[in-house]
Amino acid sequence: MPIPLPLYTQIKDALRARILDGTYPPHHQMPSESELGESFRASRITVRQALGDLQKEGLIFKVHGKGTFVSKPRAFQNVTSLQGFAEAMSSMGYEILNQVRSCKCVPASRHVVTQLRLREGDPVVEIRRVRLLNREPVSLELTWVPAAIGRRLLNADLATRDIFLILENDCGVKLGHADLSVDAVLADDDLTQALRIQEGAPVLRIERLTHDAQGAPIDYEFLYFRGDAFQYRLRADRHKAAPATHITNATNATGRARPRKPASKGKPSA
Repeated sequence: MPIPLPLYTQIKDALRARILDGTYPPHHQMPSESELGESFRASRITVRQALGDLQKEGLIFKVHGKGTFVSKPRAFQNVTSLQGFAEAMSSMGYEILNQVRSCKCVPASRHVVTQLRLREGDPVVEIRRVRLLNREPVSLELTWVPAAIGRRLLNADLATRDIFLILENDCGVKLGHADLSVDAVLADDDLTQALRIQEGAPVLRIERLTHDAQGAPIDYEFLYFRGDAFQYRLRADRHKAAPATHITNATNATGRARPRKPASKGKPSA
């Protein structure tokens, strides 16, 4: 006989289904713990456990003194392939717009010089953009490109186009791969204004160094995403190597013993 699921799991699964099918739409206020307890004939402790799991999954959030609400689904981008933000989001039906905060040629900082393998004092084109997803700010993007190529970006349509596509289609640069690192930071004044979030809110930071097909660094950037509105997703497969067949020095492929070679005079045998 199948073992019945714990009551809190049944409640969690039922509420999750209502959230995912739109019965409880984004920002909808969830029934109170007492109301859910009556509906499912469960104690408040059991209901609270179910709600706690849903909150850990990011499906609901609590506002002190007001109640529990349904979270807005987060947009996401897979990082298994090298794509620009608009390139990835547009393919999923999102509207992407950019607010260009600045685009100028500046002396490269010591850190940017190191990343792009430039000489100290070399100029780079620095671009600051706020990326809007369905008219709402979702990320702040800081980009540095060597001036030899980046000067062509100064007159490009950065309000509607990805830098990757401009580099490939307008500048003739064939992109190869990118190295990424991911961490979390707290929003400062600049991020607070750009992303319309509270100061100190958690922000996902992506550091990305993109190389051309020959392996030369061509685009260095920091991408700051709202933690409540976006996800980076990665699939990791585990491949187990097939066991190798070893033939020792003592035997050959037929299993017969091989004669040992005499050790050289004056040298110990291996």
